[in-house]
Amino acid sequence: MKVLIVYYSMYGHIHRMAEAIAEGVREIKGAKAEMRRVPETLPEDILKKMGALEAQKKFAHVPVCATDELADADAIIFGTPTRFGNMCGQMRQFLDATGQLWLKGALVGKAGSVFTSSATQHGGQESTILSFHTTLLHQGMVIVGLPYAFQGQMRIDEITGGSPYGASTIAGGQGERMPSENELAAARFQGKHVAAIASKLAK
Repeated sequence: MKVLIVYYSMYGHIHRMAEAIAEGVREIKGAKAEMRRVPETLPEDILKKMGALEAQKKFAHVPVCATDELADADAIIFGTPTRFGNMCGQMRQFLDATGQLWLKGALVGKAGSVFTSSATQHGGQESTILSFHTTLLHQGMVIVGLPYAFQGQMRIDEITGGSPYGASTIAGGQGERMPSENELAAARFQGKHVAAIASKLAK
């Protein structure tokens, strides 16, 4: 059973969460996690000015996803940073190229899930995931979130991402904060949970 983790990361926060998602997927017997990046749409000079070019070199080894790969997966977990309460433009452009998959019903019945990041604690994490779900519903996917069985999202002793909609992390205004252990634990739980649901759907 193949679980595809498709994400966009500018500074590495979503990439680190994607790694944790993959770790969780692999906890389910027979589940294989494959990580893919969506194509970059910004030119290198802009990325350099934003201080993102060097950061992206650290995960440049992750293959860029082709839309056809989505049809071959049993489940797809998408990761995107928040842009004004919505997914980033790179992810939107990638998803807008999946019309042929929609026409064929290629993603109908597959488990779909979303994780995200934002600069601030209330920076649109939940709205990003919920608005992302609209695309998954149009594709006929079975939406899987992060249930309260992951009790780390009940914590009030620290500032942390995570909601019933999916794992998330708070990156800081300058990207200075990497995912905490609790946020990574949420990502691992979500990966394992999606893989378990996908396994049941495949029966």
